[in-house]
Order: sequence, then C-alpha cells, then structure tokens
Amino acid sequence: MTVSTELITSARILIPLCITLVAPFFIWFLRENINRREAVSIWAGILTFISVASMVPGVMEGKIVEYTLFTLFPGVNVSFAADGLSFIFALIASLLWVFATSYNIGYMRTLNEHAQTRYYFCFAVAIFGAIGVAFSANIFTLYLFYEIISVCTYPLVAHHQDDEAFNGARKYMVYLMGTSKLFLLPAMVMTYVLCGTLDFHLGDVAQGIFPADADPTLVTITYVLYIAGLAKAALMPFHNWLPSAMVAPTPVSALLHAVAVVKAGVFSVSRVILSGFGVDLMDKLGLGLPTAYLAAFTIVTASLIALTKDDIKARLAYSTVSQLSYIIIGVAMLTPDAVQGGLMHIAHHAFSKITLFFGAGAIYVATHLKKISLMDGLGRRMPWTFGAFAIASLSMIGVPPVCGFATKWYLVKGAVSIGQWGLLIALLASTLLNAGYFGPIVYRAFFKAPAEGANIEQYHEAPLCMVIPLFTTALISVWLGLYPQTFLNFINVFGKF
Repeated sequence: MTVSTELITSARILIPLCITLVAPFFIWFLRENINRREAVSIWAGILTFISVASMVPGVMEGKIVEYTLFTLFPGVNVSFAADGLSFIFALIASLLWVFATSYNIGYMRTLNEHAQTRYYFCFAVAIFGAIGVAFSANIFTLYLFYEIISVCTYPLVAHHQDDEAFNGARKYMVYLMGTSKLFLLPAMVMTYVLCGTLDFHLGDVAQGIFPADADPTLVTITYVLYIAGLAKAALMPFHNWLPSAMVAPTPVSALLHAVAVVKAGVFSVSRVILSGFGVDLMDKLGLGLPTAYLAAFTIVTASLIALTKDDIKARLAYSTVSQLSYIIIGVAMLTPDAVQGGLMHIAHHAFSKITLFFGAGAIYVATHLKKISLMDGLGRRMPWTFGAFAIASLSMIGVPPVCGFATKWYLVKGAVSIGQWGLLIALLASTLLNAGYFGPIVYRAFFKAPAEGANIEQYHEAPLCMVIPLFTTALISVWLGLYPQTFLNFINVFGKF
C-alpha cells in the first residue's frame, strides 16, 4: 500500500494537547467534589480520543499535519506533527485513559487511598506527556515531553509514601533522568552538530536526517547514546527501574506498562531509528542487527527471571521488560515485515498488558492477595477477572486469535526473510517461556483446588467499574487479533509498505 505524502500546516494538532494540558488543572480545582473530579478525567479522555481520531482520515490519505509553536534558534523548535506512527501511540494513550479512569475509581475508592487528587492530577499530566511524545516533530520536542512524563510519574510511583515507595521512586528517577541527561541530551547535541537540525524526516523511513558525508564513527556513537538514553524502553541493562516501580498502586503500574511510560520509550526508539537515522543508514552502518540481538537477549533473560517470581506484579513487570523488546527487535531488523510486527506490538501489548495489570489489581482489591501460589481456585470466585486475564495471557504467549499472535507472525517472517536464525530461536523460545510463566497462573485459578483451610468462598469480583474495563480491553485484544489491519494501516501509511 503506497500513499503519497502531503504536508499540511494546521493548529488542529494542538487540540488533544490542549485538552490534556487543561484537564489536570480542572481536576485540581474540583478536588472538593470527587465525582466531578473523576468525571473530568473520563471526559478529557473521551474528548482527547475524539480529537485524535478526527485527524485519522487525513493521515490515511497520506497527509502529515504539522504545526510549529515557537522556534528557539534555527533547527531547534517546539513543533508537532502527526503521521501514521504518531496515531498508534496517541490513539491507545487517549483511549486507555478512559478505561484506566473507570478502573481508578473502583480501585482508589475501594481501598480508600490517600492523596487521590494528586494521583488523578499526575495521571492526567502523564497522558499530556504521552500525547506530546506521540506528536513530536523533532527530537527536542520529544525530549521535552519525555522528561515531563518522567517528572510527573514520580509522585505516582512514590504514592504510598513509605520507605519502599520512596526507594522504588528514587531508583525510577535515577535510571530515567540519569540516562536522559548522561546519554540522551548529548545524543541530541551531537545530532544537531552533525545535521544542523533536530527535525525528524517524516514520510519516508528509508531516509533519515543525517547527511551522506557525516562521519560514520560519530553517527554510530550518537546512535549508541540514543539507545542508552531512552531507558524507558527497558532494554537490558537499563531495565531495573521497571520492576522497582512495582511498589506503586496497580493502576499506576498499568499506566507505566501499557499507557504512557514504557510506550513512550519504545515509541521514541522507533521514531529515532526510522525517522531520525533511517533504514538505509542503519543498514549501511550495521546498527540494526546488534540492536536486535540486544533486544533478543532482553526478551529471553527477562522471561527467565519472570519464571522465578511468585508476586504477580513482579512477574508482570519482567514480562513487560521482555515484551517491549519485541517492538525493538522488529524495528531493528529493518525489514517491512519485522517493522510492521514491531510497531503493531505497541498497540497489541498495550491492550493485553493493561488487562493483565487490571486483573492483578482487581484480584488485590477483592482478596488482598499478591502471591500467585495463593491463588488456587480463585477463578471459580472471580471468573470474569481471571477469564480476562487468561485471554490477555494468550496474547502474550502468541496464541491465535488474540493479537499477540499477529505480532509474532510478522516478527518470525521478518527473521526468516533475513536468515537470522538466532533471532528466530529467541522469538520461539520466548513463546515457550511466556507459556511457562502465564500458564500456571490460569491453571491454578481454574483447575487447581484451593489449599486446605483456604476460605475462598469469602471472595467475589471487584467492583463493576473495575471488571468492565478489564474485560473490555481483553475483548479488544481479541478483536485486534481478528482484525490486525486496524493498526497495520497506520504502519503501512507511515512506512510506505
């Protein structure tokens, strides 16, 4: 599918950004009325999603909407652009905000959590950062919103305000802010020196922004700095912040893993590779395959660690570390099939992983259990929650018809097409490992008798405002598996595949 590119200047792209910027302040002003405060999040999410979706028809025709807010100096400005890749991230962030808010209401109220206004405020600012990252037209704008996400999610990770929470939040900030200052900022400076601009090259993934006469060694160093600086992508060894952040409330974990934080990381890596360096330069300098093998190492190692975890959130955390690298491995293989599979997984992982975290939170609200070894027979008392968890688990494993299968199909095709059998083995091994750490959870819940003396009759489903969104996201993951063209169309328009 080939679509010609047309650049259109329009302030319309600022509408979703304005909505997400204003929403946190309305949440704060209405803090005395909890119903109105929470309604702001729901309506802001709906309006943001509508405003983003309203630009879809134009983008599917090959139009790239752009708008420059202001210029700092030549080649460095705050500007926004919307292409096919932008919409993958912007659509899932705005839509999942709606589901997450409904879930938040049940979780926060049932557990009578403190500082709920601060919680909703920071949650909304994180979505503002995510939308900003999605629509960034250059590296400087992306860097600005990338840092906004880091700063505003710190209070969410430290929400419980005990020693464990502060230690986890401290590690979270050291990893994310430390890597961005030590590596990402210098990479941005080197890019400007080499290219004279920080604007992404949109409309053609083959060509990047680096001139043909740029020193290959300096370009390679710049690339390595980007990979190290974008630690939100959780490539090893810059992954440990993610399991440490599990001290946060479960809806925050869902935000970190499915909606904003890690998705900003893998989106940024994808954008830098495809719209910054370009496929041709990546292939010429031989940068793709080393990145792919680093991602393969992360996939397998994180899966092996996940097998050892009895805490359900810890197991899901290492699963995320592994699953994020599917996106990186696909993009780094630089073939159309692999890139399609990798970018598709941004959306597929989002809906499946948020279902899993929603499920873990619902289990905790209903039972106060965190250990998988204590969940024998719970599926009989919480069939909707564990049913949704089972569907999302199948997606992570890659079983049809759930959407994770489509991802792995394209990734395997990509690995075979370039004869990289090591990558193929890693992908196939990860499927078995996924089954190894998700299968026992579902088996225990539905097919294992409760432990002697365990009174599971006291348990029941979490509130409907939690169960409905978690089951809905599970059904969406099935729908995306049946109709993978949903997000593939955006990828094809973006990559001209």
